[in-house]
Amino acid sequence: MELDVKQKVNKRSKLEDDHQQATGMETLPREIVLHILLRLPITSLVQFKFVCRAWRALAQDPLLANLHNTTSTSKAEKNPCLILHCDFPIRNQLCFIDFSDNQDKVRKFNMPFQAKMPEFDAVGSCNGLLCLSDSLFNDAICIYNPFTRDYIELPKSMQYPDQEVVFGFGFHPVSKEYKVIKIVYYRKSCSNSSFQRTRRVIYPRSDVQVYTVGSPAWRSKGKLAYQFVRRPSEALVKGRLHWVTRPRRYSPVRGIVSFDIADEQFREVPKPDCGGLNRCNYHLTVLSGCLSVAVYGNYGKLEIWVMKDYNVKESWAKELNIGAYIPKGLKQSLDRPLKIWKNSLNGRVVRVVCILEKGEILLEYKSRVLVSYDPKCRTFNEFVFKGTPNWFQTIVHQGSFNWIDTPHDL
Repeated sequence: MELDVKQKVNKRSKLEDDHQQATGMETLPREIVLHILLRLPITSLVQFKFVCRAWRALAQDPLLANLHNTTSTSKAEKNPCLILHCDFPIRNQLCFIDFSDNQDKVRKFNMPFQAKMPEFDAVGSCNGLLCLSDSLFNDAICIYNPFTRDYIELPKSMQYPDQEVVFGFGFHPVSKEYKVIKIVYYRKSCSNSSFQRTRRVIYPRSDVQVYTVGSPAWRSKGKLAYQFVRRPSEALVKGRLHWVTRPRRYSPVRGIVSFDIADEQFREVPKPDCGGLNRCNYHLTVLSGCLSVAVYGNYGKLEIWVMKDYNVKESWAKELNIGAYIPKGLKQSLDRPLKIWKNSLNGRVVRVVCILEKGEILLEYKSRVLVSYDPKCRTFNEFVFKGTPNWFQTIVHQGSFNWIDTPHDL
């Protein structure tokens, strides 16, 4: 019996060695192999690692990771990788659609930390890394590369008994630092709970907390003079995170405020003269590397304004005016709790996601349907992927082997 087992093991090892020799990949010059691998989508590179030991060594070449990170940015602008955060019934699943490999189905990520988080929110995506927060405890919890399955848990930040939280995650190209920002609006507890339910809760105090990835703890930057809408930063441009401010009693006009990841300062950014920022149906986005504003107007119309030169008010221009459209996928009636509906949409019927390879605008309708809009022909095309969840939030992601060298890793 033992002899048979040894023979099988030896036979398997011999087959693996023969297969490695038969591939011939290791005999090619390193530069040629790297250029071949750079042409593959991230999903194929992940599978490439499991063919044999020789191919796994090639896929783990540090130079390949660096070259893939530098070239994947331009690829992502043409053929983005979309991560779908399933929003119902439980917010603990991530799926993805990769336009570069011509697949017509949605595939799920196998998350190694799933048992630790009953529910989570996606704070943001940057350089192939996702920042996720605990939606139950309003705390940043980990940074995660969904394709390599590497992740780190962040230390706990300061909590308040009654709080409202706004997150942000980004990278600065000059300082080469990844940072997570947590803006906490809080107030002292009130014993009259019945009075709280009858009117909107106001959080007069604030605390800005910043965590530099690799450092031991969070840092408090003190209070903030602005009130932001309760959703993560929607635009990372020029090393700055951006939010639209919420109207206040002595400042009723909405504005755009940035947070510089390098010097950790908040600054006001000139806004477009579109008038729509004073409404609730708007959001920030990034199109072709430029800060953009999408305004949902009357009768289902959508305006897209783009700032061609960053921080220059005169460079704001209205690029598109998209007419009303009702996707066929919305005609199916699906039950959903009102609380989840309000938190995900925040008044938005349609959201601008990104620009596709041929110049189409990718739109997300009511967290249920993905549609592309061709500005030249003024036509809509509804995407149908196998396995698409009923409710989701779309995240534009740059698939890569990127990771962070923290002191713990070193």
